[in-house]
Amino acid sequence: MYMISSHRAPHLFLRATFILGALFFLAGTAPPALADSTSLAPQTKIRLTIVQWMQSRGQYERWDALGGEYRVSDDGTVFLPFLGSLSVANRTDTDLTNEIGKRLQEKIGLVQAPAVSIEILEYPPIYVVGDVTTPGQYSFRPGLTVLQSLAMSGGPRRAKDEQQTHSIQIVGELREIDHSILRSTARLARLQAEMDGAQEIIFDQATGADQQFAAGIFNEERIIFRARANAMERQARAFTELRDLLTTEISTLEEKLTGADDNIKSVEDQLVSVKSLVQKGLTISSRQMDLERLLTTYRSDKLDLLTAVMRGRQAVSETTRNLEGLYDARRSEVATEAQSERASLDQFKLKRETLQKLLIADLGSNDGVKNLVEDLPLTFSVTRRSDGQINQIEAWETTTLAPGDVVRVAQPHILDNSPQADTAPSFESQTLADRAGQ
Repeated sequence: MYMISSHRAPHLFLRATFILGALFFLAGTAPPALADSTSLAPQTKIRLTIVQWMQSRGQYERWDALGGEYRVSDDGTVFLPFLGSLSVANRTDTDLTNEIGKRLQEKIGLVQAPAVSIEILEYPPIYVVGDVTTPGQYSFRPGLTVLQSLAMSGGPRRAKDEQQTHSIQIVGELREIDHSILRSTARLARLQAEMDGAQEIIFDQATGADQQFAAGIFNEERIIFRARANAMERQARAFTELRDLLTTEISTLEEKLTGADDNIKSVEDQLVSVKSLVQKGLTISSRQMDLERLLTTYRSDKLDLLTAVMRGRQAVSETTRNLEGLYDARRSEVATEAQSERASLDQFKLKRETLQKLLIADLGSNDGVKNLVEDLPLTFSVTRRSDGQINQIEAWETTTLAPGDVVRVAQPHILDNSPQADTAPSFESQTLADRAGQ
């Protein structure tokens, strides 16, 4: 019996050495962020691993049912299966792993607490705001400094570059407005030619470098002018032809009326003679009755011709009114369009004047003051949540950040209050602004 025990002693020593080595290995796998005994920030994503030595099997067994990935809530707690809610605020990694192992030992009734390790999978992001090129949300890593976060956000925002961009935008708007003014002026010239009944449009000479653009606009207006004139001429010609046709028809009807009068007079003369013969008994009365019926027919036809002539003259009058109304309606339409176009042209000119003043202000600003602003040091502040409270602290380039920090970068704004900003624009600035839209 003693020999058996002494024979197993080396094996027991090796197993104990392996267990201790495994525990030291699990303890050594903790990430650097937790190795510095810092607490877990809210919204941190962690992986929990629980391992227990099964002496009966002679191997380690992982508790996958309790382990897994978890995220720290905003109130600094983690909800674990079987254990419930566990506060991680103000706890180091050692305290937290010991607490989990101790609770598992008490819940299950283990002789020895299981080995627990925590691995950080994802830190809460940091936020960089203020006078930076690209403010926003950025990933956190241990050891991140304020200066590194400034580099991640594209560096400080350059006022000079912004001003140049603003000036370029104003120049583009000025060119667009100049084109609109050119279109409006050409349209007004075409409308004025239509009101005057001119055969051609007289355009003002275009100034600047956009001669080709102006020629295109003028050609378009000429095409519109000819098309509208042709449409007006076709409508007027249709009314004129209708009036001429009605006049010819009236002339034909009047000629028929003359023939009808002659027929009526002839029949009346014959009727007088026949009546005299009938009274003397020299002819039969039926002859008189035939002449009377014929006279009635001729008189009815004359009335129809008179009615047709009156209707034709009424149609001629209506056609003449339509023809005159066509010209009146076109003049009224052109006058309304010209009035609206003049109002638009005034608005374009007012907007152009305002943009020119803005461009003069940009071009006339003092570059030395801008360079001075860019050379001044930046100021930093960090907003950090700690113990349920939000604190703002002054920071420097070498300040180490924590997960969830909000870094605010500020540049000195002395340009807004500089006396140079109130000085009158130079002659060169005025000249550049005048040429910007050309």
